[in-house]
Amino acid sequence: MKLYLIRHGQTDWNVAGKIQGSTDIPLNDMGRRQAACLARGMERRPVEKVYTSTLSRAYETGLAIGKSQNVPVVQLKGLEEVGYGVWEGMTMEEIQEKYPKELEQWYNSPVDVAPPEGESQVQVYERCGRALETILAQSHGDVAIVSHGATVVFLLEYLLRDTRRDEDEDIIVGNASISTIEYNPKTKVFRLAQLNDRSHLEGL
Repeated sequence: MKLYLIRHGQTDWNVAGKIQGSTDIPLNDMGRRQAACLARGMERRPVEKVYTSTLSRAYETGLAIGKSQNVPVVQLKGLEEVGYGVWEGMTMEEIQEKYPKELEQWYNSPVDVAPPEGESQVQVYERCGRALETILAQSHGDVAIVSHGATVVFLLEYLLRDTRRDEDEDIIVGNASISTIEYNPKTKVFRLAQLNDRSHLEGL
């Protein structure tokens, strides 16, 4: 069984360097073109179902795959981007200027400290785990999971929690990227087969 963890296509806030979080920002023209290329890239990776975040940028990206493969697209609570609270809509420079103390506390202890009115890493990790357990319980074949940059990292960390080491370098996934996890239901072992594949976007 394979799990394809996919980040949504580009938005205007991605281009502007603004924190999106739980704010529902749609794909821009480039993001829609990326979603179309992603759907073609997924043609050699057939799935039985596509799960997406409830936010439109992920759902629209997932719909491109679902329509291409004629499979259901299901919005699943828990796959949303990290909630950054009052920081959403700001660039990191603006956050540094307006919330220097809170930003420093968050940098020093991101596991336990949340942005003002936002989520801590512990909260995100737990909801990602619940969403993945729901997907695994419902799935018998390969599935695509369309989510967000930070959330994809949490999904990967949850699935690879028994194999990843603390000293492993940080994971960064680009817009419309595919990261592939292979899962053996008998041994219940997850393996990272490919990270951040964006070869389907060449030429854009």
